[in-house]
Amino acid sequence: MSSRKDEKTRINRVITRTGDDGHTGLADGSRVAKDHPRIEALGSLDELNSALGVLRSHPLDEDLDRLIENLQQWLFDIGGELAIPDTVTLTDAELVEIESQADLINAELPPLKEFVLPGGNADAAWCHHCRTVARRAERRLVTLAAEEEVNPVSLAILNRLGDLLFIMARLINLRAETPESQWIRREDR
Repeated sequence: MSSRKDEKTRINRVITRTGDDGHTGLADGSRVAKDHPRIEALGSLDELNSALGVLRSHPLDEDLDRLIENLQQWLFDIGGELAIPDTVTLTDAELVEIESQADLINAELPPLKEFVLPGGNADAAWCHHCRTVARRAERRLVTLAAEEEVNPVSLAILNRLGDLLFIMARLINLRAETPESQWIRREDR
């Protein structure tokens, strides 16, 4: 139980049986099919957030752990935007923050001569997995945006997030002194 008397209970019952007919409720009270593009986007965000949670369960450097926690918070914010249609939460400030973090991390990395194969250190490999889930979440949000209004900043954040996770994976490998495997052109193999 909460120690704060003024703290509101957000969820007190998980099993509601209201989704047994293939529909689910949004936070504004409306109901949509569970395979609606909005729910597909929400599900992909949830999957990404869970994958980032797995990454955070590994012993990461404090700066990366803190950054991933911020990313998880922003993913919940995007989810909130989707759960209440026509809501805008994220602004250019978060987009600028992701870009500046990406620039800081990228400055530590050697330039790439070829494409990187996902892998290396186990944490870096999982970070690459998170990147692919982020790209799917981005595609689901693009699908929804073709039908309904979506915060363009949230779309941009998911796009940048894929890039950020790529360079984070590279940094994890670098800090762990694990070599990156790079793609070798067919004619050179």
